[in-house]
Amino acid sequence: MPESSLFAPFRSLRNPVFARLYAAQTTSLLGDALTWVGLALLAFELGGSHSAQILAFALTLRVTAFVLLSPLAGVLADRLNRKTIMVTADVVRMVVIGLLPFVTQVWQVYALMFTVNAFTAFFTPTFQATLPAVTTDEELPAALSLSSATNELLGVLGPGIAAGVAAFLGTRNIFFIDAATFLVSGVLIFTLPARLRNEDAAAGADERVTVTAVLEGTRLLWKNAVMRYALLLELVAAVSGALILVNTVGLVRGQLHLPEARYGWVMAAFGIGATAAALLAGALTKRIAHTTFVILGAVLTSLAVLPANHAGLWLLMGLWLLAGAGQNAVNLATQTLIAEQTDEAHQGRVYGAHFAWSHLWWAFAYPLAGFLGLHFANRSFLYGGVVALGLLAGTWLLARRAPVPPQPLPAALPTR
Repeated sequence: MPESSLFAPFRSLRNPVFARLYAAQTTSLLGDALTWVGLALLAFELGGSHSAQILAFALTLRVTAFVLLSPLAGVLADRLNRKTIMVTADVVRMVVIGLLPFVTQVWQVYALMFTVNAFTAFFTPTFQATLPAVTTDEELPAALSLSSATNELLGVLGPGIAAGVAAFLGTRNIFFIDAATFLVSGVLIFTLPARLRNEDAAAGADERVTVTAVLEGTRLLWKNAVMRYALLLELVAAVSGALILVNTVGLVRGQLHLPEARYGWVMAAFGIGATAAALLAGALTKRIAHTTFVILGAVLTSLAVLPANHAGLWLLMGLWLLAGAGQNAVNLATQTLIAEQTDEAHQGRVYGAHFAWSHLWWAFAYPLAGFLGLHFANRSFLYGGVVALGLLAGTWLLARRAPVPPQPLPAALPTR
């Protein structure tokens, strides 16, 4: 791959509005790493041997907040000034995170974490809907690639940085630094142009928010053959991704009897694969149709998990590198397809619906991975991979009955 392709995503930073949004997102992502490392340490401090249960319930609250609130967030993103929504979400998250150093009871942790993720459910779909509005059609793939690569890279490096900050400042003081990242993000977004308002939908800003309006994003998402196809393939990727996140530690520590550091190596390989896919996606999607890209990613990540139970360390790292690349290929292609298939007046609610449905897939995939890891520890990845491939085959059969139009497609389709 030519060097210019590797660095192509960085050319999107020539757009000053996107560059400031990207800086805000990067700062916010660093804050997320601080949040979850700090939460894990705080859970152990408050719960001791019950810390895993505390974290599990906190993650359940996170997904619940996303599923319940992000469709509403999408409607508001289409009606209100998106800058106002994102700044408000950052300010509230800053205040809530700033309260975590003072908690003394586990229920307080649950209440604060639900509140944080409730406002994340408003921030993220609004941010996703804003990117197509502030970039050109040529800039958008590179902007999405850079945004996703940064997300994956901080997923690898962020916990290490956060652990170092915690060791230097102490567990509870980490949340003050965390709160400051949301303040910086809010300031960066506040200085953006006021044109982040969706003018086509602004006339309906005073209308009541009805159940029909909240569900409209879901209707548009599932009605469109292209977006429905990509969303179902995200379910396939969620199954293999959940297997990796839930069962890798048991494989490395329990079956291979390797030290904790090797577990870090394996998960780093997964993150590096996802990062590399994000950096290359902008160039590759110019040569490969997005619908082809999304199914190639689903196939790659599903096949990669199949032999994992019988892999040694180095083979496992190679498999997880491929699985990470496949995961992000699915996610990036889906983000681009939504931007292409939805007119600007409805992008907020469609991104909101997508955010809810994609997290609902993980709410199904996590328990499945946990069940397989508990009852079929030596074959969990094999059985999970078979489930993923079965879902992939089902999606392919559905696509044959309702053919997916070839890509690239114009921004507006008659099916909407």
